[in-house]
Amino acid sequence: MTAEDVVVDVSQDWVLACHVQQRFMQGPGRNGGALDCGARCRQVRALGGDCYDFMTLTDDRLALVVGDASGKSLAAALMMASVQSSLRTAALFTANDLAALLKIVNIQAYDSSAADRYATLFYGVFDRAARTLRYVNAGHNPPVVLRDDGSVHWLEPSGAPVGMFPDSGYEETGLRLNPGDLVIA
Repeated sequence: MTAEDVVVDVSQDWVLACHVQQRFMQGPGRNGGALDCGARCRQVRALGGDCYDFMTLTDDRLALVVGDASGKSLAAALMMASVQSSLRTAALFTANDLAALLKIVNIQAYDSSAADRYATLFYGVFDRAARTLRYVNAGHNPPVVLRDDGSVHWLEPSGAPVGMFPDSGYEETGLRLNPGDLVIA
């Protein structure tokens, strides 16, 4: 068999990859009324490394994720799919220790990607009952909290992007969200 004998429908594979990536970015589902959520991602090339995610956790908590993998197109999409998968799995075992969760995701990303590949990642957990947002920011552009009173609070990075260094550490931070506050990530 020669290269001329092999016909690959790249366009069909591309469409399938786009659909898989879109399934990774689902809306928050039911959120119990304490938090209004919305998200949208439009990749420049239909497939890329940007992502968002909402994960319903136990004890009336919702995880909010925003990330961006280095590079463009299919390579970035594959990197982010790997990071999201690691994140969802690690959340099952370290749901209350956000710094440990990101450390695990970092090790997985570092071990499974090329030296020039990494991803910025914001991971926050909103507790509906306490109205608190605990978060770790792994090198992502800082989300902003626009307070109902007009003040502004930036959720600054507390660690390096995941996959960049094997021994990165992360620090968890938190704040209370009041009715009328707006978080933009």
